[in-house]
Amino acid sequence: MKDLTKGKISSLLFSFTLPIFLGNLLQLTYSLADTRIVGSFLGEKALAAVGATTTISNLIVGFLLGLTNGFAITTAQKFGAGDTKRVRKSFAIAIILGAVISIVLILVGTIFINPILRFLNVPSALFITAKQYILIIIVGLWVTMFYDILMGIMRAIGDTITPLLILAISVGLNIGGDILFVAIWKTGTWGAAAATVLAQFIALIICSFYMVHKYELLRLNKNDFKGLESGMIKGMLGSGMSMGFMSSLVNIGSLTLQTAINKLGQEIIVAHTAARKITEMYMIMFSVFGQTMATFCGQNMGAGKIDRIKKGMKLAIIYTCVWSTLAMIASYTIGSQLVYMVTGSRKEAVIVNATNYLKFDTIFYYVPAVISVVRNVMQGIGDRITPLISSGFEMVGKVVIAATLVPWLDYTGVIIAEPIVWFIMVIPLIVQIIRTPRLKEKL
Repeated sequence: MKDLTKGKISSLLFSFTLPIFLGNLLQLTYSLADTRIVGSFLGEKALAAVGATTTISNLIVGFLLGLTNGFAITTAQKFGAGDTKRVRKSFAIAIILGAVISIVLILVGTIFINPILRFLNVPSALFITAKQYILIIIVGLWVTMFYDILMGIMRAIGDTITPLLILAISVGLNIGGDILFVAIWKTGTWGAAAATVLAQFIALIICSFYMVHKYELLRLNKNDFKGLESGMIKGMLGSGMSMGFMSSLVNIGSLTLQTAINKLGQEIIVAHTAARKITEMYMIMFSVFGQTMATFCGQNMGAGKIDRIKKGMKLAIIYTCVWSTLAMIASYTIGSQLVYMVTGSRKEAVIVNATNYLKFDTIFYYVPAVISVVRNVMQGIGDRITPLISSGFEMVGKVVIAATLVPWLDYTGVIIAEPIVWFIMVIPLIVQIIRTPRLKEKL
């Protein structure tokens, strides 16, 4: 456990962030390996089928991650305030809410899978393969939900090492499963999805046993599930849904954009799949500091230490901007090599389009760097509305661009979409900080 309410802020941020960074890097390593294994052993058609559904899987997984991180904010606040009883209560509530929400998502996803894929404009030649892949991801959502809950709870009490180690096990199992299912057993794309769910399930079991053994604070009993405070339930559901929908609105916009991309042909789908995978790698630090600041601000808010929140936010913005510069340099020096590394394709249309996407978008990375930090700071201090408004702007912007610029400019419209949207969505965040007296006092 780590108390983020005491000690030098810069040292705390780095020590807390490093395991999260390594964990996200491991997750990205799996994602890239998964893409390369599918592309190398099953061909570009299979890779395009997976890529055509990437936005829907990102939408679901992103929602669950945001939801569970939102639950964990309450846990972090109670931990920062030294209220161990309510730490356990918040854990119990997270389990109950997670069970209910995962069941609903699985039912909705399986029932409406065909309309969803048709909405995405998945080409008929890829439809069956894409459906097989995404259905397994959907059915396994309950595993993802509880896995994310346990990871979020441990980070909320300051333990970022254990989630890293558990994730390392999961990623290793994932890659091994991919090789076994896809390369050796020749299962097709559904095997890659099955390997992901199975690896997370094994990691979930390991994590559960470890938590019970390691942390008496997190050993739940029947009494922890009784007499739950309605105010805490509403607060956790509010925080969880706010962060979940914040992620969902972002991914809904990306999903809508994907419907336009899927009309541009298989080579463009593959190019964009590669560009997005590399973008995920570039933006890893944004996500890392976002998760860090949500926990950091939650604990310090619970302890009433507002000045630490202000200093932490400023440092996080500086660090992410430095990272943005490194990402831009990488795009202009080794961008094409990264695209080949991800796809295994030497087709000029794939390499050129993906590289152009990376070169243009990374110039503007300083904007999403600020967005990622500030949105999570606001969530940590209890502002659930402004981050949602910002994400809503992103969704609307991408929907409009998908309907206008992409049909007019083809893939160039996709390339310029993200920077345009970033400049729009940062506006409500800046306005809220500058013009709201309460936030001025806090930040």
